[in-house]
Amino acid sequence: MDQFGLYFQLGVEHILDIAGYDHILFVVALCALYVVQDWKKVLILVTAFTIGHSVTLALSTLNIVNVRSDLIEFLIPVTIFISAFSNILRKQNTLRKGFINVNYFFALFFGLIHGLGFSNYLKSLLGKDESIISQLLAFNLGLELGQIIIVAVFMVLGFIFVGLANVSKRDWNLVISSAIAGIAITLMLETKFW
Repeated sequence: MDQFGLYFQLGVEHILDIAGYDHILFVVALCALYVVQDWKKVLILVTAFTIGHSVTLALSTLNIVNVRSDLIEFLIPVTIFISAFSNILRKQNTLRKGFINVNYFFALFFGLIHGLGFSNYLKSLLGKDESIISQLLAFNLGLELGQIIIVAVFMVLGFIFVGLANVSKRDWNLVISSAIAGIAITLMLETKFW
């Protein structure tokens, strides 16, 4: 396998790795408000997240930005909690057409924090390589595909519960977002850096 393909595969595997479920939780928290018909909005969210973490992943991997890893490991569950909790507080009609959804901001801004979390992993893979642009691109594209897989699975589950089992969209959001917020609180307590 060529180097591009190897890093692409590593990106996919990294985001789908159940041991890194915090990233999966964040992506699901971003999407909890949406159903299958909202796939374009969800694709924008996932891409905004990828852009955010790509920026800090590159900056950190190139040693332009350095942030304490224990702080980042704490901030990642904070971003998950904020995203999930805002879903709980949000009224469904705030997703109407033309409204700039705060989730787009969360995806982009919090993606910056998550990118710093990925950077130590990627730095250990890259070692002392001089030219890392193609590896960064491949890894980020792999992450994007992995996130799309997570979203597709979640959207199918949402369709089963909301579309077929007639669970209300609001109840679906509350159950998913509440569970994610609870897990995020546990992660924050486990990773506190002070």
